[in-house]
Amino acid sequence: MVVPKSDEAKRRLKKALQNNYLFAKLDEEQTKIVIDAVEEEKHKAGDVIICQGDPGDRFYLLENGTCEVWLLKPGKTTPDLVKHYADGDSFGELALLYGSPRAATVKATTDCTLWAMDRVTFRSILLQTTSSQRKMYEKFLEDVPLLKSLDKYERAAISDVLNTEYFEAGQNIIVEGQAGNKFYLLEEGEAEAKKGGKVLMRYKRGDYFGELALLNNKPRAATVCAVTKCKCASIDRQSFKVNF
Repeated sequence: MVVPKSDEAKRRLKKALQNNYLFAKLDEEQTKIVIDAVEEEKHKAGDVIICQGDPGDRFYLLENGTCEVWLLKPGKTTPDLVKHYADGDSFGELALLYGSPRAATVKATTDCTLWAMDRVTFRSILLQTTSSQRKMYEKFLEDVPLLKSLDKYERAAISDVLNTEYFEAGQNIIVEGQAGNKFYLLEEGEAEAKKGGKVLMRYKRGDYFGELALLNNKPRAATVCAVTKCKCASIDRQSFKVNF
């Protein structure tokens, strides 16, 4: 489901997600899906957005406005003001992971616009994108000669520890002469290998390079440069050795 938003709202949402530990490791595609899925909520000054002790099932990003956080501590009859929220802040993320009661009350102190996501939507997005990404990685890895001896379970284990990296057009991914410690799979974009200024090979989606770095730290034999913006999956030698 795609909920319409302005470009400015999308920019603010992206920044807020990047600053939240729960979303910080999402790649660009997953982040876009989350941004498309969150729904707008408007609250008036004085509204209680979440109430301490109530079941929690929604996460909020504060687009604009201010809120107060009130906490009723054990043995007390009146809550304490413990925190303030302003534009760009987020709260309620634990509701996306657990069904535990709200730990505090959040009240709007001005009129507020928020973006909200429920637990079912969040889990559906993560499961869907993670599953499709893992299958793609496993298919890529089947074609790497160095990894031919691995069974499907071992390839799945590698898929789980791959990291996403982005490179702008013209940026070097690996540099000739430098010690090699990472292996790359090209998910999106185009790149080329150069030695002494001469193009030796071109890479496209599904290609790989730097695989010998998983076995040793010999200097790179060539430079690989992004021709267009590239999205790569990488694994370093240490992570590979820990698993295998």
